[in-house]
Amino acid sequence: MWLSTKTRYGLKAIYEIGMHEKSPIALNTIASKHEISLSYLEQIIALLKKDGLIRSTRGPHGGYSLAKPPEKIYVGDIIRALEGSYAPTECVEENDLCNLRTSCVTHYVYKKINDSITEVVDHMTLKDLMDQML
Repeated sequence: MWLSTKTRYGLKAIYEIGMHEKSPIALNTIASKHEISLSYLEQIIALLKKDGLIRSTRGPHGGYSLAKPPEKIYVGDIIRALEGSYAPTECVEENDLCNLRTSCVTHYVYKKINDSITEVVDHMTLKDLMDQML
């Protein structure tokens, strides 16, 4: 699995938003701190907002904040919001895609890879990341 810059920047951005729990943070602050193009960051933020992970506040003290507590936001949710599926092959997600899956050695390998990744990212929260960096 190869995570794109979209996911790497998205994780940095949502981490930064989470670290500013008391007040919304402006995108230009995040972009500047992490050397991310503001226009690219806007695209990333739109995806996170669409999936209900962050919310925006308008006005002079506006910006972005988490839509739910950091302990309720899983890294898997963030990755799926930004990348879509992270399954190594389509047949891992869609059982009806291939009628050979029960006898296919590659399906077994890809399913094990997918299950391992899912186990990690769906149990690691944004709060875990925030605590790790303190």
